[in-house]
Amino acid sequence: MDVEMPLPTLSPAVPAFVKLGLTVAYTAFYSLLFIFVYVQLWLILHYKHKRFSYQTVFLFLCLLWAALRTILFSFYFKDFMLANSFGPFVFWLLYCFPVCLQFFTLSLMNLYFTQVIFKAKSKYYPDLQKYRLPLRLTFLLASLLFLVVNLTCALLVKITHTETRAVVFVRVAINDTLFVLCAISLSVSLYKIAKMSLANIYLESKGSSLFQTIAVGVVIISLYTSRACYNFVAIALTSNNHINTFDYDWYNVSDQADLQIQLGDKGYLVFGVILFIWELLPTTLVVLFFRVRRPIQSQVFCCCRLRMACHVLMDSPPGLFSSIILDAMTVMMT
Repeated sequence: MDVEMPLPTLSPAVPAFVKLGLTVAYTAFYSLLFIFVYVQLWLILHYKHKRFSYQTVFLFLCLLWAALRTILFSFYFKDFMLANSFGPFVFWLLYCFPVCLQFFTLSLMNLYFTQVIFKAKSKYYPDLQKYRLPLRLTFLLASLLFLVVNLTCALLVKITHTETRAVVFVRVAINDTLFVLCAISLSVSLYKIAKMSLANIYLESKGSSLFQTIAVGVVIISLYTSRACYNFVAIALTSNNHINTFDYDWYNVSDQADLQIQLGDKGYLVFGVILFIWELLPTTLVVLFFRVRRPIQSQVFCCCRLRMACHVLMDSPPGLFSSIILDAMTVMMT
């Protein structure tokens, strides 16, 4: 008499304990960053820094980003299915809006370093001040365009079930082109700052050295540019009818704005790694660069810098010496 053998069963692509461990790690990373940024915002009040500044806006954007990512990954502890079946707006808010926040920070970094250049050249080129408003409007319009395109395309797919490939292609083409253009603009600003001694003094008066500024800028530019290239390649490698590249049943675009198929085990693993490399790392660098410093330390650092300039330029002609020192003091006080 033949004995019926049980049908073979398929084991999960990723063991449950691995998925749980990843969820704990992701949630812990984002939670720690949230707490760190929250403390920084309180330190602004404690040290009586300027409440509305580039530093405050940067930290607030990063705080909101960390909060949204923490909430998203908290759903993966018990209700994995719910995390894949949010309503259109909640889905966009948790999965897609953090990418918009990252673009806002990149645009703001462009404005910040442009301001450094303007302050360093303000005495010799006062006409540069008239370009401040057009630059601010340009980056504001770019941010609004990024937000509108991201929101519209995500809702089109989730609500109207429009042809996914066309929507994804339009969104990736516009959004990642904006990322690349902002990265190029930031690299140009950093190149100019590296050649300006007064810009270096201004940065050091804020507690940042030229090396730190260049290093953070290069890493952020590289990460955002590589992310845009990854998205372009992911779209280019898709078939004509659907998107399921790299053998995963999910849309292999890093911001997941058009995710329709449920995020499976492998997809969840890759999704977490992508967010860690292209989101958590650059955001953490921005937070560390704009962290709150003690006012006394900044003043002592500026005095040391000014004293060094005095020693170096002591043999220079009197007129040149006084002009350079006056410029340096003007930059540090602004």
